[in-house]
Amino acid sequence: MILELDCGNSLIKWRLLSAGAEVVDTGIVDSDDALIAALSQPDTPTLAACRLVSVRSDEETQQLKERLTATFAIPCHQAVPVEVWNGVRNGYRDHQRLGMDRWLVILAAVQLAEGKACVVLDLGTAVTADLVDAQGEHQGGFICPGIPLMRRELQTHTRRIRYDPHWASGERYEAPGRTTIEAVERGCLYMLKGFVRTQYELAQEMFAEGCEVFLTGGDAELVKHVVPGARIVPDMVFAGLALACPLENE
Repeated sequence: MILELDCGNSLIKWRLLSAGAEVVDTGIVDSDDALIAALSQPDTPTLAACRLVSVRSDEETQQLKERLTATFAIPCHQAVPVEVWNGVRNGYRDHQRLGMDRWLVILAAVQLAEGKACVVLDLGTAVTADLVDAQGEHQGGFICPGIPLMRRELQTHTRRIRYDPHWASGERYEAPGRTTIEAVERGCLYMLKGFVRTQYELAQEMFAEGCEVFLTGGDAELVKHVVPGARIVPDMVFAGLALACPLENE
């Protein structure tokens, strides 16, 4: 069984893959301790290896790797920045400054695009967009706040906007809001949709031959109708991790 980890600043996403690359179990935890506990349940299959991507500090990441090896006696393989991978070229001036989560999503998108240009949008707490031409040249990208960050900034810096986001309806109406909750939630949604639409229009200008559009992340469903033909692909970071960090026992 292969353990895959996506180590963010506050949360760790994990999943277990069988020898046939089938997802057997998944979870999200908020600490190293919680991860060890989740993987130490009596019904957890025996682990053979781990591969991970991390945006944590090198020290924090190393501590987690050492703990996993000590606890489960498994090797831990970490995806690291590279300038070129299998014909895909990192477009940052300093390739090591591009976030590893973005790089892995780019690799997954290029594979799915099958020789076409592509734009991939990862819609989570922050939103990232990356554009890649048909030759695999990463053209750069954009980063902006996602809905959680936009909501938080309004609540933090605007005295009269105070509400519990848990009170907000899960339904995403687009009519003008008649309460503060509705106005904020719907305003943030329009901001997100506007960003996605702009990325699509930019990609059309840059790639006259056409391109594939991929959406991933927790808020992908909210914008899927903005771009005609956009494909929602869950867990693109893990798909890219498997490409960048293959294991012998797969």
